[in-house]
Amino acid sequence: MFGTILKSRVCQRTEYRPTVHSAPPAILGAMNTTLASLARLLDHEGLLATTANITAEKGATPVTGVDCDSRVVVPSHVFVCKGAAFKPAYLTSALEKGAVAYLCDEDRAAELADVAPGTPALIATDLRRAMALASAEAFGHPDHDLTVVGITGTKGKSTVSYMLRAILDGDEPYAHTGVLGSIETCDGIEREESHNTTPESPDLWRHLANARKAGLAYMDMEVSSQALKYDRVLGLDLAVACFLNIGRDHISPVEHPNFEDYFQSKLRIFDQARVAVVNLDSDEIETILEHSRRCERVVTFSAKDSSADVWASDIESAYGMVSFTAHTPSWEGPICLGMPGLFNVDNALATIAICEVLGIGHEKIAEPLSHARVPGRMELLPSPDPKVVALVDYAHNKLSYQRFFPSVKEEFPGYRIIAVFGAPGGKAYERRRELPEEAAKYADYLIYTEEDPANDPVEEICQQMADATPEGAAYEVILDREEAIRRAVQLGYEGEGPAILCLLAKGDETRQHEGNEFVPCRTDGDIYEEAVRNWHAAHPGVAE
Repeated sequence: MFGTILKSRVCQRTEYRPTVHSAPPAILGAMNTTLASLARLLDHEGLLATTANITAEKGATPVTGVDCDSRVVVPSHVFVCKGAAFKPAYLTSALEKGAVAYLCDEDRAAELADVAPGTPALIATDLRRAMALASAEAFGHPDHDLTVVGITGTKGKSTVSYMLRAILDGDEPYAHTGVLGSIETCDGIEREESHNTTPESPDLWRHLANARKAGLAYMDMEVSSQALKYDRVLGLDLAVACFLNIGRDHISPVEHPNFEDYFQSKLRIFDQARVAVVNLDSDEIETILEHSRRCERVVTFSAKDSSADVWASDIESAYGMVSFTAHTPSWEGPICLGMPGLFNVDNALATIAICEVLGIGHEKIAEPLSHARVPGRMELLPSPDPKVVALVDYAHNKLSYQRFFPSVKEEFPGYRIIAVFGAPGGKAYERRRELPEEAAKYADYLIYTEEDPANDPVEEICQQMADATPEGAAYEVILDREEAIRRAVQLGYEGEGPAILCLLAKGDETRQHEGNEFVPCRTDGDIYEEAVRNWHAAHPGVAE
């Protein structure tokens, strides 16, 4: 039943061109950046405390980029000395690799002057803001040659990003569109699994420069609250800023101290966008709309409200197939999604609204959306026996659970729901209470396991989740994630009636955060498929 909707990536060809903007003022950017022009830029922005060793001769030194990791420094780049874990030896290494100067804050200036005497230095009053603007300048503002779409929200960023890329790329994957997000980074030259949802500003601008060099027309990027709060995207010209939703997440000493800080960080995306795309169904919508009016134009979407610019009617779903009729100012027509989840109607509408801004019509939207896939997001995995099916998803917070589980319950009637999940260490502590409470409303059985525990003991996290489990809900704790998934497969086959196994939070990730390291791990999908094969090998009497 499910095998036919898993792997197809057939899409229609699209022919799109970027919006090309006029060059910025000379003081704010030039393709031939020098140390002197960087100093003038930072001074103009009120970010330059002082300089050191930038003579007339050294001031003419060309600068072609900025790095903040000494391991990857490129000659003719400026090296940024930042972070609580920074060591002066990093600067020495960067200079050995060809860095022509360094950027630091006032607190480190004296120490680094002793480490690298005579080396040109830019000393900033606000290092993060200075790093972002210097990176944009040094890489030659590639955003002026790309159409950059920024997507933010508590839930759905990756899905909208992949849906949009499927449309923009058509039947030539990676041909027109770069992507920066929580799953992967692909800029036309570099492609790798992502470490941050939004990279640090030197890396962000390097990827944008690569996209320009590769001849891409678009950059499709997720913008995290951390990126907005800490100015990673400062200076970036967004053609479109899409605000999906807001939930109470990422509240911790290492993220946001409270919801207001989180929310206000998200809202900053409108400060640097020309067009806002806004979900009318989001919580806090009046505040979101108020801030969105900072943009030249606001386009709204909704799965419920026909007053929105882009809205849906005739929504239907069953066993992994979702369809609806889309209504836009330019067209109306049927849309069929190639992935389960009623909430993906919201994500599809967001994508359609962005396309409305970009001037892309139904004929170039419908087919790609019917085949769009997101690795580890609402990824439906069958088994040889229709008794068991798995759904791999990145759902990891209260809002995502509130969307995920009701949708599964409605789309898979008669199926037992077995959920495998955990909570991270060192952050978002509220999840250890909220996730069991939400999952228990719908799931028949809960299995608590490891999920990026970092420096917190896995058994402690799982015990806190067990303590938060509502009375009467069936659960068990299995610390090893592979063992937990194998147990879910066993329960699925041995129980009465069909079962859907919900493998949550890790998605398609191949790393587990343990201690201070990210160690390799198998994907949930790979573990599930192996467990299914082994179960059938041990039970040859089951019909294939």
